[in-house]
Amino acid sequence: MTNPFIANPFIGSWTYRSLLNDPDVDTAFNDLEFGRGTLVITETGPAELGGTIGGPGWSLDLHGGFGFGSPMQIRFQGKGVVGGEQWIYDYIGWLVPVWPNSTTELQTAAFVGSVTRTIPHSSGGGGTSPAGVVASFYATRQG
Repeated sequence: MTNPFIANPFIGSWTYRSLLNDPDVDTAFNDLEFGRGTLVITETGPAELGGTIGGPGWSLDLHGGFGFGSPMQIRFQGKGVVGGEQWIYDYIGWLVPVWPNSTTELQTAAFVGSVTRTIPHSSGGGGTSPAGVVASFYATRQG
C-alpha cells in the first residue's frame, strides 16, 4: 500500500530530451539528438505509473512503476502505433537529488536515465531504426 504522506515526485509533465551515447567529443551537439518531446506521468495504482510520451507526429502510452531509494528510480515502457507500425521503447531513470546549497529558483526538478529501442521501426529517412540502440535522457519538470 502506498503511504499517503509520501508524494510521488515523478507525477506530472516533463520536457524530455535524449542523446546518442557517442564517445567522440568532436561530434556536433546537434548530431547527438535521439529524441525529444513531452512526457506526462500519471499514477495508475500503488507504485504503478501510466501516461504518455510524444512529440509532433508520434505518441507512446506508458506503463511502469517507481521505487524508493537514494535516489528514487522509475522504469517504464512506451508503446504505440506511429505511421502504421508498432513502436516500443524501454526507459529507466533516477531522480536527481536536490543540492544542499540550491534554491527552488535555481534547481529544476529532473530525472536522468537510459532508453533503448526495443523493436525496429522505419526511420524518417526511409531506412530502418534498429532495435537495441541505447541513448541517455534527461527530463525536466514543466511549470
